[in-house]
Amino acid sequence: MTERTDGEKAGVTRVADRAMQVAEAAVYAAVGLLLVASAVVALVAIGWAFVNDLDEGATGAVTAALDGLLLVFILVELLGAVRATVAERQIVAQPFLLVGIIASIKEIVVATLKSGHAEGEAFDDFVTKVAVLGGVVLLLAISSYLVRLKEREPEEA
Repeated sequence: MTERTDGEKAGVTRVADRAMQVAEAAVYAAVGLLLVASAVVALVAIGWAFVNDLDEGATGAVTAALDGLLLVFILVELLGAVRATVAERQIVAQPFLLVGIIASIKEIVVATLKSGHAEGEAFDDFVTKVAVLGGVVLLLAISSYLVRLKEREPEEA
C-alpha cells in the first residue's frame, strides 16, 4: 500500500465535505417541504372542520379552528427556523424560541377556552397550568432578549 500525500488527503477531504454539504441541503429541503405540506394540509382540514362544526355552535368551531391555526403558525415558524438555519449555515436560536413562545401561548389559549366554567380541583389544575405556561413564556421571552443582545455584540476574536 502506498501512503497518500497531503494534497491527496486534502482532495479527499474536500470531496467528502462537499458530499456532506449536498446531503445536508437535501435533508433541509425535505424538512422544509414536509413543513409546507403539513401547514397546507392543516389549513385545509381546519377550514373543512370549521365549516362542518358551525352547525354544532360557533364557540366550539372557533375554538377548534383557533387551536389548529396556532398549530399552523408553529409549522410556519419552524419553516422559518429551517430557512434561517440554511441561510446562516448554523443553528439559529431565535426562531426556535419564538416557536416555543407560540406553542406555550397556544396551550394557554386552548386551556382557557376549554376550561369554561371549571370549578374546584379542575379550576385549580387550570390555574396551575396557565401559571406554568405563563412562566415558560416569560423565560423564553427573556432568553430571546438575551440572544438578541448577544447577537448585537461585536464578534469575539
